[in-house]
Formats: sequence, C-alpha cells, structure tokens
Amino acid sequence: MIKKFIFLFVLLISVISHGQQATSSPYSFYGIGDVRFKGNAEARMMGGASVFADSIHLNFQNPASFSGMKLTTFTVGGSFNSAHLNAFKGNEKSQRSTLDYLMVAIPLKKSGFGFGLIPYSSVGYKIRNTDPLTSDYKYFEGTGGVNKVFASYAYKFKPNLSVGLSAHYNFGQIETTSVNKIFVAQLGTQEVNTSELSGFSLDIGAYYNYKVNPKLDLTTSFVFSPQTSLKSRNTQVISTVFLINGFEPINVDKLDEVNQTNTLHLPAKYTFGIGLGQNKKWMVATEFTLQQTSNFGARTNDLNKVAYENGFKYSLGGYYIPNYSSFSSYIKKITYRAGLRYERTGMVINQERIRDYALTGGFGLPLGGAFSNLNLGVEWGRRGTAKALLIEENYTNVIISLSLNDRWFIKRKYD
Repeated sequence: MIKKFIFLFVLLISVISHGQQATSSPYSFYGIGDVRFKGNAEARMMGGASVFADSIHLNFQNPASFSGMKLTTFTVGGSFNSAHLNAFKGNEKSQRSTLDYLMVAIPLKKSGFGFGLIPYSSVGYKIRNTDPLTSDYKYFEGTGGVNKVFASYAYKFKPNLSVGLSAHYNFGQIETTSVNKIFVAQLGTQEVNTSELSGFSLDIGAYYNYKVNPKLDLTTSFVFSPQTSLKSRNTQVISTVFLINGFEPINVDKLDEVNQTNTLHLPAKYTFGIGLGQNKKWMVATEFTLQQTSNFGARTNDLNKVAYENGFKYSLGGYYIPNYSSFSSYIKKITYRAGLRYERTGMVINQERIRDYALTGGFGLPLGGAFSNLNLGVEWGRRGTAKALLIEENYTNVIISLSLNDRWFIKRKYD
C-alpha cells in the first residue's frame, strides 16, 4: 500500500508541474527570476530556519547535515501557489503547481553524500497596458528559469562537529518579450531577449552541537556561498509586428539581431543560525542570512528604474513532537511546526525597497513506521508594494513533501 501511495504521489507532482510556468510574479522580470527554492519543506514550515540536523530529514541548505544521516533518504517536494496581485490600476489572481526539489542522501561511516535536482528560479509574467487617453499599447512577457543539479559531501570530525561542501551546476534559459505600439502607427515594435545561462557555484557549511545538559542541546549553523559567475549567451531580436485584435503580435519583419556573451555575477551569501531544544521533542531556532545583492550583475543593461542593495532574511521557527515513540496514539507522533520570515530582497524599484514576509506552519506525518514521513504545510505571505506604480503580491503556498528512509547497501550475513 505504501509503495502505491509513493508512486501516485510522485506521479501527481510530476503531472501538475509539467509544462507550467512556476511563477506569475512580475518581480521575476529582474535578475535570474523569482527564486523559488526557499528550502526543504520542513524548514519552510519553520519560517525557513534550517538549523535542525537529524538522521532522517535531509537539509539541503547546509551541506554539513549530510554527515548526520543514518538511513538512505529520498525526498521529493512540491507546492501549490495562489496569489492576488494588487496594483494601482486593478487586481489579478494566479495559481501555479510546481515541483520544488528531488534529492537523495546516502550515509557512510563518518560521513555522507547526496545529490539531486532543484528548479531554482523561474520567470513567468504577462503584462498588458493600454493608455486610456492615447490607446498606445505595451505588452511584456517572460518565461524560463534556472535549474540546479548538485552533489554534496559532509564529514563528521567529532560527534558534535560536522562540515560539508555542495557543488552545483546551474543551467537554464530565460526569454523576455516586449511589444510597443503607438495608436497612430500601423505597426508596432517587438524586442525579444534570450539568455542561456550556465555555471558552477558552491556552498560551504558547518554544524556544531553543544550539550547544555543531559536533555538540552544548543546547535549552531553556518553556511557560506561565495560570489559566483554564470556565463550568459544573449540574443536580442528586434522586429516590426502587426497586432491581431489589437493584442496578439505577429512578426512582420526582423530589423536587427545581436548576439553577445557576458558574465552574470551572483552575490555572496552568509547564513548564521542557532537553535535550542531537546532531541526528538522540541526545538526553537533563529537564522539570519546576509546577501551581498549590491554586487549583483543584471542580465541586461536597459533597467533604468531598478537598483540593488545588500539584502537580508530573518527566520524564526520551531517544532514540537508530543511523544516521538508513542505506540498508542498516532496524534502524539506527529511533528508540529510553525514560524515566521522577514526578507529584504535587495531590489529597489522606483526607489521602493521590495520586501517579503510570511507566517508559516505545518505537520510531519509518520508513514509506515518510525522513519518515513509526509509533510504538509502552508505559507501566508506578502511581497512588494502597490506604491510607486508597483505591485503587491498576497500569496498562499501549500507545501507538500515526501521523505522515504531505508537501509541500503547492507551486506547479508545469511544467503
């Protein structure tokens, strides 16, 4: 029965994710798009605090966590997003279902390694604007994104000290289209920019656990992501277009095509976390991330109303398990999680800082024994502002993940 459930779960996540844009945010126009990966489901339910490091939950944010795995772990996660976009001139709604990650971790004697795939960022927006006075028409559309494949290794130097390294290969394609037509002209102009991105990046992490007393643990976490560069192969095509029904553009004549290659710099990031709790019972954790977004390099050079400053994210959250080893009550074995998150993204558009903040919560439901589990959670958040002709996003993310744990590579004593 469990195997059938697992198959249906993975199939469902794959079907709802295939062929769909993973974001509808107009803020995905900037940079490499809307960074979708906010952490594993367990951390997201705790406001993004990823200080925890146990033996059955894979924590990708800190590669040092792989050394603590006791069982081979497979985890897959997805989410459903519903957003209300509020602007000065009107409101819109959008819905998206996406695959968030697919990962495997394998324990070794004093170490562990893992690998996986993460759809990291997405571009997805369609904006139409018609001037009510002149009937001048503008249209903007963007698609694509960046994916990561990664391999991680961690080593436990002491029972309470682990370090780890994750190497990522980033790849993807982003295409943006803009159409402009003034009322008195028969034809409009269309500009299509296509960027093919590729490059490597690293995460370096460490965990340290201090025993305050026989029941109480103090855990500290640190992750450093050095500044990295992505190679961007760019193609710009400018055409004249005719608009069907006044909206849908059809290419009429290509005026110019420009091909160039440049470098897109992704900023360095530092993450510090600390948590206090009792193993398999409860934990309260906080985490602070500093990102040097002021060094960010834009994909194109025609953004004259956006600037970047250093950004940061603050997370606070925790979990509680009534009775981890209960035999009589399933409810007592459930993990209850909650948290909050505040982020200053580093983008400044029309002199307005773009902020993102959310309340989170969820449950970890044991499956078929003590180790595998199904995680269900929700985020209620707001990003951006309706001031300065911008857009305020009020969103709800329903989070789901499946974590399967088993013993692999065990040598049989008897045939």
